Amino acid sequence: MAPNGEAKRDDYPYRLAIPTRWMDNDMLGHVNNVVFYRYFEAIVVDFLTKEAKLDWLEDPHTCYAVESMCRFWKPLSYPETVEARLRIGHIGTSSVRYEVALFSEGNPGPAATGHFVHVFVDRRTERSLPIPAPIKQVFENFK
Repeated sequence: MAPNGEAKRDDYPYRLAIPTRWMDNDMLGHVNNVVFYRYFEAIVVDFLTKEAKLDWLEDPHTCYAVESMCRFWKPLSYPETVEARLRIGHIGTSSVRYEVALFSEGNPGPAATGHFVHVFVDRRTERSLPIPAPIKQVFENFK
């Protein structure tokens, strides 16, 4: 993978189209930096729900966000559809790091790159636990 702002869409196998909303823009006419984190969250939740089949309300395990980071390369603006891309950067015993890139329409380089880290925990005790084997296998498929 190319470093930072040189990341390519194909570097990230999972994708999600996210339409920008009028309220995403700030007074400067571009998507506010805080909203980029919402886009990161959207693709991670979509990935876990659709690919890893995580049941956010019923599974005996869940995951807590423990770290996130974003590097901003280019502005995004309403109205456009953001192409969010994700890959698995690291799989630990109880944690996973999702690497995320956001691309604007018609632009080969990313508007932002970053990561989001989850730790898997027992829902009842809130103590960390190993990533369940079926979910870990899904993660391996998206490295």
